[in-house]
Parts: sequence; C-alpha cells; structure tokens
Amino acid sequence: MKFPKIILGTMTFGEQNTIEEAYEQLEWAYDNGIRYLDTAEMYPIPTKAETQGRTEEYIGEWLKGKDRPSIRIATKVSGPGREWIRGGKYTLDGIRKAIEGSLKRLGTDYVDLYQIHWPCRSVPLFGDTKFVPPEHPEQELSVEKQLEVFAKLIEEGLIKAVGLSNETAWGITKFVSTAEKFGLPKVVSTQNAYSLLNRQFEQGTDEACWREGVALLAYSPLAAGVLTGKYLKKDAIGRFTIFKGFSPRYTRPDVEKAVSLYIDIATRHGLTPEELALGFAASRPFVDSVILGATTLEQLKKDVSACSVKLSAEVLSEIETVHAKIPNPAI
Repeated sequence: MKFPKIILGTMTFGEQNTIEEAYEQLEWAYDNGIRYLDTAEMYPIPTKAETQGRTEEYIGEWLKGKDRPSIRIATKVSGPGREWIRGGKYTLDGIRKAIEGSLKRLGTDYVDLYQIHWPCRSVPLFGDTKFVPPEHPEQELSVEKQLEVFAKLIEEGLIKAVGLSNETAWGITKFVSTAEKFGLPKVVSTQNAYSLLNRQFEQGTDEACWREGVALLAYSPLAAGVLTGKYLKKDAIGRFTIFKGFSPRYTRPDVEKAVSLYIDIATRHGLTPEELALGFAASRPFVDSVILGATTLEQLKKDVSACSVKLSAEVLSEIETVHAKIPNPAI
C-alpha cells in the first residue's frame, strides 16, 4: 500500500474543535489534495466516555455527498485499558464490534486501513521506557488469532488493510512472520511517535520496518505542539494547559532545554520552529507519512507548507549535535 507524505490527523475534532471547525479543515485538506484521514474509535483526545466516537461521527457527516473512493480513511481499534470502550478489554469479538461501530459512525461500508491502536500485551507505552514481563503471558491474545479476525474482515470487505500503532520492533516482525507462516494478511504500516524530541524509532524499529516492508506513519512530528515553542511562554494556551496531566512525556526535565536549542537553530537559519521540526521529520528516508493535526485552519496550512521545507546540511548537522547532547528527552 502506498501512503501520501501528509495524512490529516483528526483527534481534536469533537473536543478542541467544533464540527464547523472540523469541516473547515476537512474541506481545505480535500481541496488541496490531502485526502488521507486518520482517526480512531477512541477519539477525540483526551478520551472520555461522553465524547468517545465523536470524531468519527464528525467525519461521517462530512463524508456525506463526497466521492468516497477518492478519500482514504484509517481508523483504529482501541487496545486494553479504557473502561468505557467495551469494558476496557481488547478481545477477538471486540475487534468486530469495534469496526462495526466505526463504520456506523463514519457512515461508510469500509475503511482503507484498520490499525491496532496499541498492543494488547505487556509493552512500554506512551512514555514508559522499560519492558515489564507479564505475570500471565498466557492471557495475551496471540498474533495469529488477531490476524485471523482481520483476515475475515478483509474477506467481508469491511477493511482493506491492517496496520499497527505504538508498536515495537519485536511486534512488527512477529506480525509479519506470523502472516507469512499462516497465510494471513501482512500488516502494511505502523503509526509511531517520531519528532526531534522522540527519535526512539531509530533504535531498531526503523530496521524492522525497512526489512519487512512496513511503512511508518509518524504521529506527533511537532511533539503535540511543544516544538513550536509556545509552551516556553508563561501565558501559553494549548493542550497541555487546557488538559492537566496530558502526556507526561513532554514535561520531562530536558524537554524545555532541547526545545530552546532547536528553536535557536531555526532562528539563526531563518526558519520557523515548524519548518525545522516538520522539515526534518518529513525528510527522513524511513518516514512514509507525517500525520498533521491542528486546532486551527491557519495552523494546518502552516504545517503543510513546513513539510516541504528542505533543510541544509549545516542545519541537519546542528540538529544532530543537539540530539547527541540531549537524546530523546520526550521518549
């Protein structure tokens, strides 16, 4: 499956963005050739019972009257842990219930890419850095059984392809090798965080994806807005000031120091912080797509433009100097 360089992220639709603002972004993206949308049954973020599924509903309303084959839609089945989504469990039966719910909210007969939002096994997630062996590994769903469910959904025409998200190098190779062994659908992508502040993907997951032919759809290339530098200001307004305790990985001690150094590079070379961060992420040879999410149309326009900025060898060298000094402060 071929992916475009830019995918429109929608996780703010229904919380930080009204339906009118969502339509505005969707229409502009569509008119400017950005026709790959990423969403999830869990969205909007921060996720909660009273809003869960609203993002897909917004997209579904917008889709009415559109040429569906011209639009690619990726959504996700939630992993374990959110009690208001099928009791907080990720089960084989739950996968079917999840896609049926997503299709109903989206008002479509199929999705182009169906992703496992996060693994259903013991694995470091969302800022955790250490693997903890599970107490009951026998309770983890096997990769083979999961792929059998997705194979059935593909056979029925409900999904076109399977992808992963927040996955490890081991997980990616396990899904690929299992598909090959049992003649099941091969995963085509993984959606992992990647930015100047979090280059963990380069520590082996990049090799796994390259060798297995799995695309990286990079999310949070602006580190949830942190790389714009707005949170360096005392009166900053954004996701982290509106929603307290949101994604603690971005409040770690060295994050602010690294952001200041990256902004200094941008300033000295006549670049905006967005151009530095997105120009970098979009130009990495292992990044197939960058997922851009914005709370205003102007932000979206700026970010799309920034993705095409070519960084000089000097700028790239300075980035590597900072990375060597403060590696992955928001891992």
